Amino acid sequence: MMLYPAMNKLTANVPNRYLLVNVVARRARQIAQEAEDTGEGSDIKPVTLAINEVAAGQYSVARADILIKEVE
Repeated sequence: MMLYPAMNKLTANVPNRYLLVNVVARRARQIAQEAEDTGEGSDIKPVTLAINEVAAGQYSVARADILIKEVE
């Protein structure tokens, strides 16, 4: 079974698998909340969007930490 995106591509941006799970879950929650706030739905699940953002380098651990500090 092939995993897309590949795990090595994901861990290039987030070095630890456990941290990767937290980063993707956090981003998926943000995506779901934004969709709920704007009323825009999507056929693509928030987790899939979050994984693709991490794989593309658009979302990383450093970015997640910055966004958390802004919310607090």
